[in-house]
Amino acid sequence: MFSASPPPRRDFISVTLSLGEAAGAGGYNNSKAWRRRSCWRKWKQLSRLQRSVILFLFAFLAVCGVISYTNVGEQWKSLTNKSAEDQKTEPEIPGLKPANPAVLPEPQKADANYPELSLQKRSKPLHVRRGPPNLQIRPPRRDARIKAQDVAGKTEEEPGQADKEEKTEKSIISWRGAVIEPDQITESPSSKIKEPEKPSSVEVEDQKEPVPVNERQMAVIEAFHHAWKGYKEFAWGHDELKPLSKSYSEWFGLGLTLIDALDTMWILGLKEEFEEAKKWVATVLQLDKNVDVNLFESTIRILGGLLSTYHLSGDSLFLEKAKDIGSRLMPAFNTPSKIPYSDVNIGRGTAHPPRWTSDSTVAEVTSIQLEFRELSRLTGDEKFQKAVDAVMKHVHSLSGKNDGLVPMFINTNSGQFTHLGVYTLGARADSYYEYLLKQWIQGGKKENELLEDYMRAMEGVKKHLLRTSQPKKLTFVGELAHGHFSAKMDHLVCFLPGTLALGAHNGLTADHMELAKALIETCYQMYVQVETGLSPEIVHFNLHAQKDRKDVEIKPADRHNLLRPETVESLFYLYRFTGDKKYQDWGWEILQNFNKYTRVPSGGYTSINNVQNPSNPEPRDKMESFFLGETLKYMFLLFSDDVDLINLDKYVFNTEAHPLPIWAPA
Repeated sequence: MFSASPPPRRDFISVTLSLGEAAGAGGYNNSKAWRRRSCWRKWKQLSRLQRSVILFLFAFLAVCGVISYTNVGEQWKSLTNKSAEDQKTEPEIPGLKPANPAVLPEPQKADANYPELSLQKRSKPLHVRRGPPNLQIRPPRRDARIKAQDVAGKTEEEPGQADKEEKTEKSIISWRGAVIEPDQITESPSSKIKEPEKPSSVEVEDQKEPVPVNERQMAVIEAFHHAWKGYKEFAWGHDELKPLSKSYSEWFGLGLTLIDALDTMWILGLKEEFEEAKKWVATVLQLDKNVDVNLFESTIRILGGLLSTYHLSGDSLFLEKAKDIGSRLMPAFNTPSKIPYSDVNIGRGTAHPPRWTSDSTVAEVTSIQLEFRELSRLTGDEKFQKAVDAVMKHVHSLSGKNDGLVPMFINTNSGQFTHLGVYTLGARADSYYEYLLKQWIQGGKKENELLEDYMRAMEGVKKHLLRTSQPKKLTFVGELAHGHFSAKMDHLVCFLPGTLALGAHNGLTADHMELAKALIETCYQMYVQVETGLSPEIVHFNLHAQKDRKDVEIKPADRHNLLRPETVESLFYLYRFTGDKKYQDWGWEILQNFNKYTRVPSGGYTSINNVQNPSNPEPRDKMESFFLGETLKYMFLLFSDDVDLINLDKYVFNTEAHPLPIWAPA
């Protein structure tokens, strides 16, 4: 009734195993063969799906293992090759010692007979060493051990790097047509400073051949030699040269001219003069003096000059001196409002306002930030940056502004603006606007409050202060006093074309560059329309066309020239960003007129009292320190076609023309 069920299907392996079992039943219970057969039975008991999953997992793990082995092997090989290559090439850096490379190569030794050298008879072009284009702008390291510390520091920071970049991408500001993305490679200035900034190395591949100095740059070097000759002979170690009386004048008694000129000598390649000045700083300069100094002037000239020279030369002497003067200036911030006093006694550690008022000028308290922020970055001590950042945040929140324009004075007790209703881009307010932009650039374009204040102020300038003169229709910046416009313009305002151009170069609206071009034309006309070809301190513009009247009028009290740098500074920025040779030609005219009307035969240059009298410009017997620190430096850079000679994507100049680095990752 029942049919026999078919025998179970047995494959070759099953038959083989069963035969083996019958043949050796009992003898292999504890052998390896028995254990294999036992495993096989368990395997056969699994469903086909289960066996497929297990086989897939084994295959997947095998593939991952092969891929991981390949990647690790390639990385290890590349690291090994790179290490070997570094060890091979590092000692071959031309002109640099491996343990002490400089951001800018060391300047060449000056020709001892240079002042009498004729440009036409010079057979070989002078070369100035300059920095490579892609290097990290931080001070050169002084010890080879720092390299290992830097590598360790970078490794510790990597886990949080992705989070930082994600936050940076969101920090975009749009202001009247300008869409600005923060520089993602820079470190936020508001982040906590963990340790002192370590000097960085110069990569071999970044080195370039020195760029020859052209004839106009040679003329600047000759002018510097002549000025330095007078200072060295008659005013060595003192603040300012009096070239006519062959003597000197003191302001703080801290060698202002010498310190102001340190980085100029380095950039011009004057090694002999630089080394001599460095020796004075090392052996003679004493900062523990019972003397009152102006916070603003000593910050931009002394602190700024020392920091800049440290970055260019890599010599820690200048950083130590910078820390010393920076610490001695800090008592100025001990005020009820945290708005600093104007004067500090650097020996006693006390500070006070001027004798006649408790006010400080807005420009002075808001134009020390670049220097103190950089000092914090280098030393790891947050107190310097916290003090100056607090000032900017306070001013940002104040009422009394007029479309971003600020009054000229601020009270150190109340922290409020005083003398309301008067607005200018000249003395007492000028560098406030300059430092809004430059702090934003220094910190990596992340501090949006600074940018907002700057952009709002430039709109205020256009709305309230911008006018056109007659008959040449020159665009100029006047002043506003209690609603009444004045066509008065300080030569100091000629910083503005350069600042506007710098902003446009960093991504702000294109109309800023157009305004910069219009204003630099006006500043040039302030020279051209004057009998000596030199600008007075202040001009008044004609707003209405009148017969036989120029655009520029000069009052007797305003016709002096102090060898100021602002126009040359803006010419440098405009030439660097546009490449238009006319800006070099304009600067060349100004240098020739300085030589014609302000040069003193025995050495030095002098301010003059009357730019309208070519036969007797009435010399004042004073050479300001900024003539060497700013005017001649900007002249030299203006005449250079090398964009990497103080690259403006890597450095930002303080208001005394001392270049400080744009912040890069630690």
